[in-house]
Amino acid sequence: MLFSSGSTGESKAALLSLPRLLDGFGASSRPRRTLQFMALDHIGGVNTLFRTLVGGGTVVTEPRRTPGNACAAIERHRVQVLPTTPTFINMMLLSGAYRDRDLSSLELITYGTEPMREVTLAHAAEVFPHVRFKQTYGLTETGILPTRSVASESLRMDVGGPGFDTRVRDGVLWVRSPSSMLGYLNAPSPFDEDGWLNTGDAVEVAEDGALRVLGRLSALINVGGEKVSPAEVENVLLRAGNVGDVVVTGRPNAVTGAIVVATVQLIEAEERPALSRRLRRFCAEHLPPHKVPAVVTVSDGPLHGGRFKRMGAAT
Repeated sequence: MLFSSGSTGESKAALLSLPRLLDGFGASSRPRRTLQFMALDHIGGVNTLFRTLVGGGTVVTEPRRTPGNACAAIERHRVQVLPTTPTFINMMLLSGAYRDRDLSSLELITYGTEPMREVTLAHAAEVFPHVRFKQTYGLTETGILPTRSVASESLRMDVGGPGFDTRVRDGVLWVRSPSSMLGYLNAPSPFDEDGWLNTGDAVEVAEDGALRVLGRLSALINVGGEKVSPAEVENVLLRAGNVGDVVVTGRPNAVTGAIVVATVQLIEAEERPALSRRLRRFCAEHLPPHKVPAVVTVSDGPLHGGRFKRMGAAT
């Protein structure tokens, strides 16, 4: 049984079938050592544990989930696979902890639970040229689906495989999965009569059928009838300099319906009125007017929760 975070209302209790989950795991041709980064109260953590053990691999645990401790564990145990979040990858890059450790054993970094920013993925691929990056996708309700990233440096991926069905309706991803939960204990079933689940994730579909997940449809900001993807604006702001992390959200506005608000975490202190002008000017050079943040605020604390997902971001 897994519980949702309850960030959008009452926490839901999802009942999952262990046989259904295990049926999706096959023996690995080459067992590998994997760092158990995701907590076991999250479907990603459950997936990491079972996939590694069923494949004959070794699970390495490190309860202190900081960049320094994670890098130390990778070096000490010669970890080959790191399943994590885009937020934690960004934290590793900003901290520089990887410079003090031998991470040559690392072969694969998988990431999911929130949209990855292009600038973060490009930086990570540059820092770890010997590592393959793979995007994952899944929900508590459906389990983790098979995915294949188009390339290590690409945010596009193929989703699904034998027994797993996907389709896109009005720009939103729908999924039918053999590893779906049995149901909620305290809420109605979210599946339709044919077993399909509306994930609520907005996606772009490339000509070759590959998907790019933009984030929750509910997180898109409607500015005067134009949809704004927070991840797109965040990606620009991360290139503006002196921005360690950023979360973009919408704020109600009587004229346009909503305005774009950017909350940034700075690398070094900067005079705030000048910072706001600089960041808005930079965005205006790279984005259409309706996507430029109307308000820029500075956070003195982290912009992520205990699961290392950006606040307000989810997939």
